Amino acid sequence: MSKGLVIKNTGSWYVVKYGEDLVVNCKVKGNFRLKGIRTTNPVAVGDIVDFIANDDGTAYITAIEPRRNYIIRRASNLSKESHILAANIDMALLVVTFKDPLTSTTFIDRFLATAEAYSVPVVILINKIDLLDEEEMDYVKAVEYLYTTLGYEVLAMSAKESSDEVPERILSMADGKVTLISGNSGVGKSTLINRLVPGLNIKVGVVSATHHTGMHTTTFSEMYELGKGTYLIDTPGVKGFGTVDLGDDVAHYFREIFKYSAQCRYGNCTHTHEPGCAVRKALERHEISESRYASYLSILEDKTEGKYRKAF
Repeated sequence: MSKGLVIKNTGSWYVVKYGEDLVVNCKVKGNFRLKGIRTTNPVAVGDIVDFIANDDGTAYITAIEPRRNYIIRRASNLSKESHILAANIDMALLVVTFKDPLTSTTFIDRFLATAEAYSVPVVILINKIDLLDEEEMDYVKAVEYLYTTLGYEVLAMSAKESSDEVPERILSMADGKVTLISGNSGVGKSTLINRLVPGLNIKVGVVSATHHTGMHTTTFSEMYELGKGTYLIDTPGVKGFGTVDLGDDVAHYFREIFKYSAQCRYGNCTHTHEPGCAVRKALERHEISESRYASYLSILEDKTEGKYRKAF
């Protein structure tokens, strides 16, 4: 039996790196799906696994080491299944755009809440600012202000502009870490990774002129090694972000809502209708943004309806 790191998921195979620079294609033993793991991928990129290699060159994953953390989302609209984007990550880079395509703040907040739940630090990267006019740049500044005041690092850039220095900052931040790169389809993840890893030449997609949404170019998650201990995980673009298993503690994963909730009259306040709710009072005083509160309510709706509601 050998131990290795899952660096790619192809849907039917998992590519596992082991030893110095050896890789093997592994399949999963069927009993993995019989242990109550309700995910479309019982094994995720970033997992440390045990595997057995056969004489014919095939191999089977037999066990997964306990994960430090992971990022998980609802697999698809109305799905009861979930999908793990990656496991054992040190940082997540959420790539967003406000034109071609438009990333909603609901999508951002859902991702951030999930990352908070699993203790994954997030950097928000606003890409394609070269496409924006003055009024749209004012919106970028407002979004930047909102999330930086909450304690998130926000970077604005144009990944396709070779003079932009943000990729160097990202490389510096990612040094020695496993970094997940995620976002909607078409936001420029592949272009960014090509900037970060010269010579990789990942296929870059186009944005639909009709629907202003991105086309999938990355089909499965894959991990790229930049140096010893430094990895980037490229993930397929997603349209919406359905939250999974946040339980009754949704407010804990919105930093500002959690802060004010300590002042609520009732310890089990849902911050929707109860008297003496400090969160709604802070909302009235504009100390909590309406967009963040709306995102909080949308996750509560997921929970009560028991289904995934597409981000808007």
